[in-house]
Amino acid sequence: MNMKPALVLLTCALAAGAAAARDTEYKLPFAEVLTLSDPNIKTKLDDSIKLYFGDQPTPKVLSKIGEDTSNKKTNGFGKEDAFGCKWAAYSALVALQERARHLGANAVINIVSNYKKEPFSSQTEYECHAGAFVIGVALKGTFVKLAP
Repeated sequence: MNMKPALVLLTCALAAGAAAARDTEYKLPFAEVLTLSDPNIKTKLDDSIKLYFGDQPTPKVLSKIGEDTSNKKTNGFGKEDAFGCKWAAYSALVALQERARHLGANAVINIVSNYKKEPFSSQTEYECHAGAFVIGVALKGTFVKLAP
């Protein structure tokens, strides 16, 4: 049996699928993430660890503890992109706060989107990418101790 025609068909099918892959970019407001309310949310944002976006002014920084990125994804199948983006961003913020708590920080400052290591800085918006099956948000922040 000649496998060459089957191999050509398989290659064409894979190439067509890759060409049709969706990667829709959104810039969405942090405000909607911070007020996200859903009965499925088990882990809440912690009011004792403050979040500062982009170059937003902060109280005096007493010490810089470190920096990290949180890259969160959610299943996009059957979800509206905007809801999936909020869910992924919320999860990323929770992860940054958990890391801050672990390090003894009381704030995460300079939070920027860092999708595919390309920074997007804004005081009000984050970047989200939605594909056919996966929706993702990557946030990078600096962990600090702020003056009371």
